[in-house]
Amino acid sequence: MNTVIAFIVIFGVLVFFHELGHLYFAKRAGILCREFAIGFGPKVFSFYRNETTYTIRLLPLGGYVRYAGEDPEMVQVKPGSHIGLQYNDHGEVSKIVVDQFDRFADLRFIEVDTIDLEHKLEIIGIEEGNEELSTIRVNEKAFIYSEGQGHQIAPYNRQFNSKSVGKRAIAIFAGPMMNFILALFIFILLGLLQGTPIDDAKIGELLPKGAASTAGLKSGDKVLSIDNKEVSKWAEVVKIVRESPEKELLFEVKRNDEVISIPVTPKAEKIDNKVNGLIGVYAPVEKNVLSSIKYGVTETIGWTKEIVFAVGQLVTGKFSIDSLSGPVGIYQVTDQAAQSGIFYLMKWAAFLSINLGIMNLLPLPALDGGRLTFFAIEALRGRPIDRQKEGVVHFIGFALLMLLMIIVTWNDIKRLFM
Repeated sequence: MNTVIAFIVIFGVLVFFHELGHLYFAKRAGILCREFAIGFGPKVFSFYRNETTYTIRLLPLGGYVRYAGEDPEMVQVKPGSHIGLQYNDHGEVSKIVVDQFDRFADLRFIEVDTIDLEHKLEIIGIEEGNEELSTIRVNEKAFIYSEGQGHQIAPYNRQFNSKSVGKRAIAIFAGPMMNFILALFIFILLGLLQGTPIDDAKIGELLPKGAASTAGLKSGDKVLSIDNKEVSKWAEVVKIVRESPEKELLFEVKRNDEVISIPVTPKAEKIDNKVNGLIGVYAPVEKNVLSSIKYGVTETIGWTKEIVFAVGQLVTGKFSIDSLSGPVGIYQVTDQAAQSGIFYLMKWAAFLSINLGIMNLLPLPALDGGRLTFFAIEALRGRPIDRQKEGVVHFIGFALLMLLMIIVTWNDIKRLFM
């Protein structure tokens, strides 16, 4: 049960911050964001605030921000229609009602001649009780109601495609960017909570029943030499210990201005088909803000390079698709990380966040990188690619991604029973 909760929380946080990046920069650009969704499929929970409906959906397969203008408007009003209007204090239409009129009070009815809710924001028609055409101004944040459901209108200047290539690109790039920022934040937090490694020959925390603790070494002891061989870095201590399983080593350490000698016999333990010596000591660490920030930056850059390298091997065929993991594989690793403790779980979440950011930046249809590729082409040619053609490409890309997801999930299931 703990693993299920951990998986849902990690997934939710990664998707939330990714989509939050899209939402924030889209709103900054003046784009009307109709929906901010975590998951796909039927709604489980939703609420409306500041022009956007926030929803949690049933299938945990990602999330999305739905921008105005990317899909056909949900309610179409045709010439000749009889509609009801409500006005605000400035004499502008604030509500357009196309049916179920009895649910609204103070409606003024009009037979529509023409209606423009994108550019001119006006309705021309014959109002009830009049015989001549009237031109009525529509508020840019008016709502249109059909079958009891209200939707805010989307003037062209609030639609996604009305914005410059630069603003659209920033709104799309912001999703992956937030995943890198989230990973950086997690690593910095880990540095503050756990401490960051320092390359000093000091004894860190000791395991209660480890060889070092049993022999009398204490946390904070500075190792001067091992078997008369001087050491100054933690890596040197680790190397000597690993190469000396079941062999007594004489540690010369400095403790409270006193130099003492302590014999320690590393225990033998088989790791990756090799017998290593272990004394049950963690690396020395320090806890401060600057070192934690440095640690966060170093880890984020390091893992980014590792994942990019792995993606490169996949593209060149050096890395088999059979080695990829889907939701089942991620769940298994999450289970292992959860059993190892909160810090391992946090590192795993940071790794997944970087992975999500990189994968979304790949220039593949239906991914953020695919959309950025189309924006780059638009910038070079000076005009956008036909929206319908682009939509077809993204649809095919999404279908192929779903097929890939099925394949890697099947591989995960097969590995469970191997």
